[in-house]
Amino acid sequence: MADVFVSYARSDKTRVAPLVAALEAKGWSVWWDPEINPGQEFDDQIDAEINAAKAVLVVWTPTSVVSRWVRGEAREAAERGILVPVRFEQAKLPMDVRAIHTTDLDDWREDATSTAMQECLRALTAMIAHTQATKSRQAAKAASASSAAPAEKDSTHFSICVLPFLNMSGDPEQEYFSDGITEDIITDLSKMSALEVVSRNDSFLYKGKQIEVLKVAREAKVSHVLEGSVRRAGGRIRITAQLIDGTSSKHLWAERYDRDASDIFAIQDEISHAIVKALRLRLLPEEKKAIEHRGTDSVEAHDLYLMARQTYVNNQEDLRSAQAIVRLCTRATEIDPKYAQAWALMATGYRSLREWGVQSDDGMSAAERALSINPDSAEAHAVKAYILLTKDDTDAAASEIAIALKLEPESYEANRSAGRLNYLLHDYQTAIHHYEKAASLMETDVNSTGMLIACYKVLGNESGLRRAAEFALKRAEAILARDQNNSSALVYSAYALASLRESERAKTRMNRALVIDPDNWDMRYNFACALNSHLKEKEAALEMLKPLFGEITGSFLRYLKADPDLESLHDDPRYQALVAAAEARLAAAPKPADGTRG
Repeated sequence: MADVFVSYARSDKTRVAPLVAALEAKGWSVWWDPEINPGQEFDDQIDAEINAAKAVLVVWTPTSVVSRWVRGEAREAAERGILVPVRFEQAKLPMDVRAIHTTDLDDWREDATSTAMQECLRALTAMIAHTQATKSRQAAKAASASSAAPAEKDSTHFSICVLPFLNMSGDPEQEYFSDGITEDIITDLSKMSALEVVSRNDSFLYKGKQIEVLKVAREAKVSHVLEGSVRRAGGRIRITAQLIDGTSSKHLWAERYDRDASDIFAIQDEISHAIVKALRLRLLPEEKKAIEHRGTDSVEAHDLYLMARQTYVNNQEDLRSAQAIVRLCTRATEIDPKYAQAWALMATGYRSLREWGVQSDDGMSAAERALSINPDSAEAHAVKAYILLTKDDTDAAASEIAIALKLEPESYEANRSAGRLNYLLHDYQTAIHHYEKAASLMETDVNSTGMLIACYKVLGNESGLRRAAEFALKRAEAILARDQNNSSALVYSAYALASLRESERAKTRMNRALVIDPDNWDMRYNFACALNSHLKEKEAALEMLKPLFGEITGSFLRYLKADPDLESLHDDPRYQALVAAAEARLAAAPKPADGTRG
């Protein structure tokens, strides 16, 4: 079965042949001009080939758009999410696939290095990698299901929601520690094949709320609930935990651990094993080993990592947060140079600094260091991919994202990077899939909600845009209720309000935000997008953008020029002058900064 299925009209064969040659030159197998065996059902073979392909390249021409065969194959590919269309002669596309980005190849002149063909090849690379990763995950799940040792209670399905452990230290600044303990326990329990565990994002929806265990069990659709508390003071730690039956409220197990703070890893292991024992689960040898394996044996390094992680969760789009993450993770890796998680998070911090135009390491060395310690770190592969995207290396980024998603389909960082890749490739439907997944995995992620608005806007999907905007606004407002000066929440709440046509509220939010942080690039850029694309105020958008061009980085400028939210400015001489001046400045600079914005 082929990597790429090419759908085209027979009369276009001479035009399609050079395209096929370019695909095969990439090392892909291509199914395009089959010899149908006598007596073989043509439809059956076509269906089999499309189902097996990793991508379907549909070649639209004035001839193929009226072919029922080509239109049918395009619909099939679109339904499977593997359609990559190209077009010649401005052929009018069928209505049902018109929303999918299509590359015009009239000017490719059979040159694989042309801009248009490179765009097509990048889209195919990303699609093939995404499909391959999906198939690998499905195969791994099937293999795991067939080979996994049965639990002692084969007929019983166990699932659990780990509620955020309460911070009982009397110090709000210790919240990062209790949240970190909760995340560690969720991670440990998730390694058990016999136990279904509610995601961190869904469990943290109950943080700070009055809890009724039976109600939680019903809402989360779980058989059991784990709740507890953490108190840390004077080098001592007290953790209480109780496992509760979700149907009867009966306590199946409860324990209090009053130990030296250095025993935190041992306590976490004991909690996991106590749950296994209470539910009479059977752990596979590799699962037991995975639970006992920690990223570090240093309690101090682990504590620093938890601080950095909490900073990242609370505000990803903030310069000060990025600086704090780098400092905390640098100290953690000085204590334990083999702490892969800290290296990966450090890379994320450095990547954010470069986005802000700070002359710093780009994070690649930290990401590579993480991977040298743990090649199976989905987060490290994902941040490496993000950094590669800032360097315009989409092929390498797509490969890293495919690895990350194969290793951990539920990784927030992997899905966010996949969303960004597909947005840059103009595959907005796939970008939506990954941005929605990312937003579901991190309750404080407002960037992905904003990107969903932009994707639906490009596709002309008004209902999807409104749904995404309402979701983005609700999430941003919840964050602002806790931290009224949170820069990310201010940015995306104003963007959401603009997309909902609430002009006055959006502008009020913009003005307030710029008073608080007038030099915030992220604010100005996204506000310009909101003004231009959603409020149709071109003059205001240009005024908002002007201050950026004096300091804009190279990769940020490339992103800005391709952003569909600003497309209507491209013909304006003032916009063109700003871009030209920025390009001249960057060309003259000996060592231009590099970064992106999104």
